[in-house]
Amino acid sequence: MDIKVIGFLLLTLIAEIIGTVGGFGSSVFFVPIANFYFDFNTVLGMTALFHIGSNLSKIAMFRKGMDKKLLLWLGLPSVMFVIFGGWLSSILNAEYLKFGLASFIVLFSLFFLLFDEVQIKAGKIQAIIGGTSSGFLAGLVGTGGAVRGLTMAAFNLEKSTFVATSAGIDLAVDLSRGGVYFLNGYFTKQVLMFVPVLLIIGWVGTWIGRKMLKEISQKSFKRISLGLILIVGAVMVYPFFYRAFF
Repeated sequence: MDIKVIGFLLLTLIAEIIGTVGGFGSSVFFVPIANFYFDFNTVLGMTALFHIGSNLSKIAMFRKGMDKKLLLWLGLPSVMFVIFGGWLSSILNAEYLKFGLASFIVLFSLFFLLFDEVQIKAGKIQAIIGGTSSGFLAGLVGTGGAVRGLTMAAFNLEKSTFVATSAGIDLAVDLSRGGVYFLNGYFTKQVLMFVPVLLIIGWVGTWIGRKMLKEISQKSFKRISLGLILIVGAVMVYPFFYRAFF
């Protein structure tokens, strides 16, 4: 197996572990990593299929009851707007989308590293706005888990409930955008070739993440994951600034 492929798969496993423990979902780390290896549309298709398996494993392993009200308030607008974002991804220039993704990741991670006590107010309106934003971003640039994780944190859910509810919303989002990406032609042979091993990585990464959740404080690991996300975002945004100024 090619060394680049092995490196990609190892980084994907790390992304899944961080996504499980940090509460952001694996896509906020997986999407920028995959962008180093594949074109943007391929990354979108691969992310949707990877996430379906990943979220099924989370639902299976974190079986304590989901928060049904939050599932509805966050999940319904997420599903509605992920379709719009997925459709828009076929129209906008991929380079602009990459820059938007990188900028979002850098700003998001920097803000919450500097202001880690910031919380969104818990309420129905906030949940709907968070679901709308995260769904739209998931369809457009491949990752909206960071916004959803931030919104859900305001409700002070027990860890297992948090992960299971987030995975339930994410699964509905991925199934919805998967249909749009299929119509857009994002499910290429290259994407489908990786599906079996990505499903295995999703299951293994979730299992490791569940073990780590029992041993590591959520706050400490969240800062570590934010730091890693910041580094990845900075590496992604660097080429755009280099071309602009040099």
